[in-house]
Amino acid sequence: MFVKLENLSVLADGRYASDDELEFIGSYVKSFNLRQQTYLRLKSLEAKIVEQVYTKLRSLDPKFLKNGAEDISEKWKRDTLRVLRYVALTVLIDDSENLKEQFLIWFQAIMQAFRAERSCYATYEIMQQVVKQLLEPQEIALVCPVLELNRSLLGKK
Repeated sequence: MFVKLENLSVLADGRYASDDELEFIGSYVKSFNLRQQTYLRLKSLEAKIVEQVYTKLRSLDPKFLKNGAEDISEKWKRDTLRVLRYVALTVLIDDSENLKEQFLIWFQAIMQAFRAERSCYATYEIMQQVVKQLLEPQEIALVCPVLELNRSLLGKK
């Protein structure tokens, strides 16, 4: 939303915006209650989501949660919780571009440095499966595209 508003302010500099240019604002206002509901649901379910993803990820390949001999489960949980909170905020403000520019590109460099792309891919693929079990269809439609953006930028198969 913020990027769209910023772009509109540049585009309409010195003139009134057209109805077509303002359409995204009306769309956002109409979707706000669902966005807020989804944000609050993610907030209330975050521990359950992360734990279910953790369990499935560990059963898929325990090496995902190891760095050599070191168990990195707690670090994985902290990072995954942080990303999930960014996902929730992105859903609320309808701004995937802001998520990408302000967080994911930075976090992508870190995940690449630690060679964690494969576990990121699996994490956000599994997380999509988990939220599909816990959320309502309209909420899923808001959350899964953001999770897919995470998977595509942070992960590598």
